[in-house]
Amino acid sequence: MFNQKRIRDYGIEIGQFETGVHNAITDVEGVSVGHVTLSDKNMQTGVTAILPHQGNIFKEKLIASSHVFNGFGKTMGTIQLNELGALETPILLTNTLSAGLASDALIDYMLEQNPEIGRTTGTVNPVVGECNDMFLNDVRAKFVKPEHVLQALENTSDEFKEGTVGAGTGMLCYSLKGGIGSASRLLDIHAEKYTIGVLVLSNFGILSDLLVKGKAVGQELKEALLEPYKEEDKGSIIIVIATDLPVSERQLNRIIKRSITGLSRTGSIITNGSGEVVIGFSTATKIPHEKSEHLLNIPQIHEEEMDVAFRAVGEATEEAVLNSLVTAEAVMGREGNERPAFKDLIQKFDISLM
Repeated sequence: MFNQKRIRDYGIEIGQFETGVHNAITDVEGVSVGHVTLSDKNMQTGVTAILPHQGNIFKEKLIASSHVFNGFGKTMGTIQLNELGALETPILLTNTLSAGLASDALIDYMLEQNPEIGRTTGTVNPVVGECNDMFLNDVRAKFVKPEHVLQALENTSDEFKEGTVGAGTGMLCYSLKGGIGSASRLLDIHAEKYTIGVLVLSNFGILSDLLVKGKAVGQELKEALLEPYKEEDKGSIIIVIATDLPVSERQLNRIIKRSITGLSRTGSIITNGSGEVVIGFSTATKIPHEKSEHLLNIPQIHEEEMDVAFRAVGEATEEAVLNSLVTAEAVMGREGNERPAFKDLIQKFDISLM
């Protein structure tokens, strides 16, 4: 997308399944992504918005679930999401100290679209994920403003940039520059083709742990660097998973948990100071906000068909993380702190990924 060189352009193909047209979360029909990037000296941050479908999501909710692998994070909205198994707002990603503002701006966005909220019906449950970008960004300055959130929400597309963009502007991945990455997988069930798409906000890991399709590329880079970076994993990763598979909330939860297999294959050990949170939704069934006179009909696949989805979500997560790394650009940010780009280092030291 946007002519960025992604991991497949280096000859690395992850897994067995075919990818969607964009090899991104937006291969799930109706899903779109928007960014606002704030990059200038000490300001290295932004907002990423994910619209689960193009209608009114408050009135047409989606089956959803979340899972916490390590809870060092400040994600908002997942308590109600897990209790009711439904998503009723777009999903926002930003930096840790802007999560509250992003939530407030998302509430305003939803109130504008739905005048009945807080009047003739209940309130709304905004979903916001965050990672800490304080190494490159002056997080205390709280550069993200409500207008940035609204701009990201109002300018989404099925094609979007990855790497050093939006919420990923100031993020690190395996001690190098990280950020936004995405991938998708197509699967066949009962002669029907379905899609699983993943988007990650990567901000975790130490260089020596990095694996590319099993190869210890991170260790090679560490040995090549004359002045290796201090290896300390105090970041996080937010994994957002979309699918059009007809699944129950319980089945969806089982699927999104398998994202950990892909994350682990890139080298993550899920350290004490890192927060790993996954949020997933299915577009297969829209749940009306208003009570119907009829029973809801929620189709779901058979449990014996789950392994296909398990494998696909692991593959897409692994590739999304690697895409976040290889598309990222080098950044110098707060107080001269800097992180190089993975693509620049492998070229400089002539390191093969194969």
